[in-house]
Amino acid sequence: MATPKQVMDFRPSKGITTAQSNEHQRRWTEKGWGSAEATGNYDRSRERLNFEIRGGKVCPIDKSRSIPERMADILRSRGIKDPNEGLAEPRFRTVVNFIFGGSRERMTELAFGDQKVNLTHGADNSHLHRCKDIEEWAKDVYRFVADKYGEENIVAFIVHLDETNPHVHCTLLPIKDGKFAYKQIFAGKDKYEFSARMKALHSEFAEVNKRWGMERGTSVSETGARHRTTEEYRRQLSEQCTTIEQSVAAHQRTLASLQSDIRLAERRVKGLTSMVNNLLQEKAEKEAALAELHRQILAGHDNPDALRQQVQELEQELSAIQSKLDDKQEKLSEADRKLDALREEMTAMKERTEELRQEAHRYSDTIRQGADTVLRNALLENMVSEFSERVAQLSNEGKDVFDGSLLQAFAENGTEVMYCATLLFLGYVDDATTFAEGHGGGGSSSDLKWGRDDDEDERAWARRCMMKAARMMRPSSGKKKKR
Repeated sequence: MATPKQVMDFRPSKGITTAQSNEHQRRWTEKGWGSAEATGNYDRSRERLNFEIRGGKVCPIDKSRSIPERMADILRSRGIKDPNEGLAEPRFRTVVNFIFGGSRERMTELAFGDQKVNLTHGADNSHLHRCKDIEEWAKDVYRFVADKYGEENIVAFIVHLDETNPHVHCTLLPIKDGKFAYKQIFAGKDKYEFSARMKALHSEFAEVNKRWGMERGTSVSETGARHRTTEEYRRQLSEQCTTIEQSVAAHQRTLASLQSDIRLAERRVKGLTSMVNNLLQEKAEKEAALAELHRQILAGHDNPDALRQQVQELEQELSAIQSKLDDKQEKLSEADRKLDALREEMTAMKERTEELRQEAHRYSDTIRQGADTVLRNALLENMVSEFSERVAQLSNEGKDVFDGSLLQAFAENGTEVMYCATLLFLGYVDDATTFAEGHGGGGSSSDLKWGRDDDEDERAWARRCMMKAARMMRPSSGKKKKR
């Protein structure tokens, strides 16, 4: 049996909602539980077994305060301000969510030992009790997170035993030296540094799981896989699409507000520019008049006292003009900076909005492709089953019509044909031949080179692999299998 794998899923966010908190804490009303059980993979008869780790100790889940309330209390006690507070649209990553777990069989064993767990939806598992191993494993994981990121930054560390695969959900604040520092702690300077950090984190977590018989799994950043059941994955994708659509709508509202702010800022810059130009012109005129008075005084004008009086008055006027000019230039400079900042924010917001649109399209495609795959698999299974039933009713002459067909190969040896075709599709011709020969097939009897043509599309190549695998899985003697 393969060694169980660990699971570590990492996801930052710009805060946490009360709805998300209610799910993690199971703070649901009867109506909420009904909706959750109808649409999700929850077993209410096991909800009593959930627990959390606080200060390194196993405790019942504290449902008296939501996770956002806990977060606010922690920040307030430490004198740290939430950078998203007061913003119409959150902009800063203030929460990191971790999912810790492992292979389903191993996690179920840690949680329930050799007790019989009925995973059928709606089953009654009220007879189960929680094993000590899951508590000790959770404490080890808690200490791993606390040592690496600071125990004071753990907002919630909840262990769920009421879902298909027992796991930990950890809500963490990315704070360092009293400040939010997600990029410094997690992201790094670019995507390559982030990827390297995540791979290293998986390896570090594997050291914790050695004690529990689990080895390093493959990180989400390497595979793009999601550690979720099919239902949870579908629900997660649907929620993400909804969240993205809501974010796009919020971005559009913010863009409209920014456009209004930019128009106001442009009018202010224009007004201040006119004021500064007028003051500069007035200053130049006063300076010219002052220079003329000085020239007249030097030339020995008849009434020098009157000229000196005019000079004094002009100097006072120039001083007042200069004060106004300094004030308006400072305000103009500030208005220019604000306008530039608004324009930069507008550009960034437009880019992010477009990114969100593309992300929503990708998630929609993923959901569609997932559904398409399930439907195709179901269709193939039904077709093969129906073929087997119908062909059994035919005479021997009628059955001969299907000799050598792909339908016959799948009906008689579907799993092996599919595995052999997969090896061919991936280019493992020798492995496919060895597999076919080891499972009663004749392998490849042709010396012709096998491979994908340069101009062959993926679907045509897949069909050719299926036909080739069906031939390879036929008995080497050429005899038909008994029906």
